[in-house]
Amino acid sequence: MRLQIAAAAARLMAQDGIDDFALAKRKAARQLGVGATQALPGNDEIEEQLRAYQGLYQAQEQRERLRDLRMQAVTMMKEIGAYRPYLTGQVLSGIAGRYGDIDLQVFTDDAKSLELLFLNSGIGYSVTEQRRWIGGEARSITVLSVDWMGTRANISILGAKHERAALKNSASGRVMERAALPAVELLVASGE
Repeated sequence: MRLQIAAAAARLMAQDGIDDFALAKRKAARQLGVGATQALPGNDEIEEQLRAYQGLYQAQEQRERLRDLRMQAVTMMKEIGAYRPYLTGQVLSGIAGRYGDIDLQVFTDDAKSLELLFLNSGIGYSVTEQRRWIGGEARSITVLSVDWMGTRANISILGAKHERAALKNSASGRVMERAALPAVELLVASGE
């Protein structure tokens, strides 16, 4: 049953653009008539099924979209290079599809100057707060959602002192992978 839920969640993520693993799991379980009390698959199981689904049904489209997103991420990371940007999320892991967003983390003690950069450039953005675990401690961080060349980019703003800290989406979750500009440029050049 875990495998069926993981496969259904992966299909929802690929076809409907759901990027929240927990939401995809709950919807998939509901579609399959499984109660919420049953053990749901882990994110890694869903990610494995998502890669398989994309490989079977969206291979060419997904590769092209991922390459476009990574090239846009490189351009954006160069533009905001003073804020020490890192690529993270589905674009980095290689599972971003047709509805994928670019997720960046920046490390600065002057978040307002980043907002001013976007304002002065005429780039619209919205601001939300999200919870991240930094070194085992829950913190609220600011996230700017920017329309970058027709693609949504979510920029998590963290203090400069957190650049070397392990960041997680949840207390028990895995450490978020991230890549600096040179690593992202290598991904684009290699076509991975």
